[in-house]
Amino acid sequence: MTKIPMNTPLVELDGDEMTRIIWKEIKEQLILPFVDLKTEYYDLGLPYRDETNDQVTVDATNAIKKYGVGVKCATITPNASRVKEYNLKEMWKSPNGTLRAMLDGTVFRAPIIVKGITPYIRNWEKPITIARHAFGDIYKDTEAKIEGKATAELVYTDENGETRLPIYSYNENGGILLGMYNTRDSISSFARSCFNFAVDTKQDLWFSTKDTISKKYDHTFKDIFQEIYENEYKAKFEELGIEYFYTLIDDAVARVVRSNGGFIWALKNYDGDVMSDMVATVFGSLSMMTSVLVSPDGNYEYEAAHGTVTRHYYRYLKGEETSTNPIATIFAWTGALNKRGEMDGNEELSAFAKKLEKATLSTVESGKMTGDLAAIFEGDAETLNTKEFIAAIRSNLENLLK
Repeated sequence: MTKIPMNTPLVELDGDEMTRIIWKEIKEQLILPFVDLKTEYYDLGLPYRDETNDQVTVDATNAIKKYGVGVKCATITPNASRVKEYNLKEMWKSPNGTLRAMLDGTVFRAPIIVKGITPYIRNWEKPITIARHAFGDIYKDTEAKIEGKATAELVYTDENGETRLPIYSYNENGGILLGMYNTRDSISSFARSCFNFAVDTKQDLWFSTKDTISKKYDHTFKDIFQEIYENEYKAKFEELGIEYFYTLIDDAVARVVRSNGGFIWALKNYDGDVMSDMVATVFGSLSMMTSVLVSPDGNYEYEAAHGTVTRHYYRYLKGEETSTNPIATIFAWTGALNKRGEMDGNEELSAFAKKLEKATLSTVESGKMTGDLAAIFEGDAETLNTKEFIAAIRSNLENLLK
């Protein structure tokens, strides 16, 4: 068959461990046979990030700014054991944190719904979309270990001079210290992205923080959201019959569990990270969630919302068979290809992306799936290894493309 042409490249950000293996398999089996794929490639695998002092992550982000659409494989954020395992120069920060800080976007994550898999929370009849702030907080923090007796202060300098605020006085046993930040500009961009997404999808928007405890940090998020809503979006929401409301995150968790779904839940950076994993798990698997970073100036970065599946990778290195779920990674590719098609007016490319998604879901619905889904599928399930599952998807895709 004639391959589907591409006019503008995607920015391709390769990753680590088992997801890197799956990434290659998806490209070779599900994309390259059908699409004249054009990408600008960046290796964000941990060894090359270490070799370039993480400059490759900065270069990849600038490429997304240039071309508008990127697709990213899962990557390692190293801890102390990873530094030793990979013999790293230092404990590099999260590449996702760098991407999100430079693009100043909002991450929207939504579960992938499949017939035959009922959510663990039975009343969740509709998807819950997590809108995660993607700038600052603990992902760009400054940390220290306090080894003995010491006094910690928060110091900042403005046009009026230096201000010092007491934090804590440590005894001889020391402890730990963390400093983090955010900006009014980024919080405002986050708020507008959430309100726009709610208007576009005609869904209610919930926002929650812990402003009763964090009376300046979290309360500023709450105030900015309310101000922008009242001044810019209230009339639109009322016209569409949708609702915006704020509640404490404690109350929000209870409300979410009791709900039927079908709304957007906006959260700060770390809260969104944790709650998106919770939502994905309730709907079946961490490998069953879409994730896209949307920047205020119209750039998009698609990725799987899970890690590098280290346990399966170690088994793979031993030559053992694995049944790793590739669906979130497939949907990262389809999301990017569809958006590239939309931005370029390439309807054939967008249609291909949607058919690949349909082929993926129909494969599971027919009873063929990886082990994580077979354990919760309501019906007869055939457990396939990763390669077999991708091959089954390809067979369905070829039928859809005839």
